[in-house]
Formats: sequence, structure tokens, C-alpha cells
Amino acid sequence: MSQKVFFDGAFVPQELATVSVFDHGLLYGDGVFEGIRAYGGVVFKLEEHLDRLYASAKTILLDIPYGRDEMRDIVRRTCAENGLKDAYIRLVVTRGRGDLGLDPRKCEKPTVFVIADKIALYPAELYENGMSIGTGSTRRSRAEIINPQVKSLNYLNNIMAKIEANQRGWGEVLMLSEEGFVAECSADNIFMVKQGGLVTPAPHLGILLGITRQTVLELAREAGIATLETTFTRHELWNADEVFLTGSGAEIVPVIEVDGRPIRDGKPGPVTRDIIRRFRAYAPTNGVAI
Repeated sequence: MSQKVFFDGAFVPQELATVSVFDHGLLYGDGVFEGIRAYGGVVFKLEEHLDRLYASAKTILLDIPYGRDEMRDIVRRTCAENGLKDAYIRLVVTRGRGDLGLDPRKCEKPTVFVIADKIALYPAELYENGMSIGTGSTRRSRAEIINPQVKSLNYLNNIMAKIEANQRGWGEVLMLSEEGFVAECSADNIFMVKQGGLVTPAPHLGILLGITRQTVLELAREAGIATLETTFTRHELWNADEVFLTGSGAEIVPVIEVDGRPIRDGKPGPVTRDIIRRFRAYAPTNGVAI
């Protein structure tokens, strides 16, 4: 059975879900998106994802042609139409079809599509054994250039960093701020464990405020684990007790080596394992039912 995609008001077979070559999402990366997970028939933190989607669209003056209630129902129905209870959902809104010029006013109406499918961002063994990452030469964009808190279709900054990770054989690539502070990875937020507490880069460093990142902070606080959002350098990261990454696609992945330096004993640590356990118990019970 062909996978069904919600495309501009209807559910169509995936081979018919095609955008125009004049769509400004394709031509210029002009649009916004969300990557969302469903666990056991529950779309995880869907309200928070919709908050970020509409906030991103407002920042780039993109009018989403569906209200929030309609969009919530579209996401749920896309999973149901494909018989998926566990899924990765990609919700995309582009500026729509325009001409070859840059002016967004030439676009007739936004294009909206939602895909629900399976995803395995990293091999299963990495969640058990941990991954090695390295620092890339591509710096994270400053907020006044392209604000990383806007989850836009313009991901070239991240892609350039990911290319370097592929070339060097790293599982992920660490991106620094322009000032040289640890910011995030190409597709994930980053945490370190120091003296039993969690430390993660502060929002002002130009990071995406990840839904999984925020969930981990909440779970840690509920468990009595201290949390701190601040600036720190690779020196602090290299000497951390534990390191892990978070993201909707990745979930929570232990990091055992950074820039060739083993993190503590080179094995996933107890705090990381505890956070993973708490997240896996929490995710299927917090969201919107399909």
C-alpha cells in the first residue's frame, strides 16, 4: 500500500505529493518545518511543536493557511491514514509557488504537507555503546544573521557541518558559536554532566530550543538533578563526567568521545542512562492521541 501524504488539503499517494519547481521553499529555503515523534499512538509534545511552528512562521511573516486546531487534526490524521502508532512526522510549510525572483510577495499561497514514516537516525548500538563526535569548522549562525530558533527550511549551515562529520567519520559534529563557545550539533542539542548535574548551552548562544532538550531539563529537575544553562568551552566538555545529545529524531544518544578525547571512562554514564530511561517512560504518555 502506498504511503499517504497530506498535501495542500488532501491525502494523496506519496508519488503524487510533489511541489512546483517554482516553490520558494525549494528555490530559496523559504519556509518552516517541525520534526515530531509519535510513540504508541501518542504524538509527543504536539502542542509544543505547534507553538514553535507558528512562532517560526510569524518571525518570517509566513501565514499558515490552517488554524492550530486544523493543523493538530491534520498531523493526527496523517498518522492514522498510514496506520502508524510509532512514527516520525515531518510537517512543512513553504512560502509556496512564486516566480524566479526573491520577492515573497510573488508567492500565491503557502504549500503545506505532512509526512508520517519510520525513522532510525542512528544505529541501535550507538544508544547502548555511545558515539564519537568532533568539532567542525562551520560555526553556528548568530541570531542576527539567521536566528537558529526559527526552524526554517534554510539548513545549509547545519548541512555544511554534517558534511564535515561524514568526511571525518564522526557520528555527529559539534558546532561552536562565533565566540568559540559550545553551541549545539548539526541536528541535536548537547548536554554534559558535571558533578551529577546537567549543563547545556544557554539559548543566547544561537541554538534551537529543542523540544527533547526542554523535556530532559524538566525530567532532570523532577528527579532532583541540578540543571544549568550557560556558556562553556570545549575544555569543559572534554573534561565532563558524561556527554549526551538530544533531538526529536535522535531522542537521547550517549557520547563517549569528543575530538579524540574519551569522556571519563569512554562508556555511557549512569546519569545519561537514567535520563534515557526516564524519557522512554515519559514520552508515550505525554502528547496528543492519534
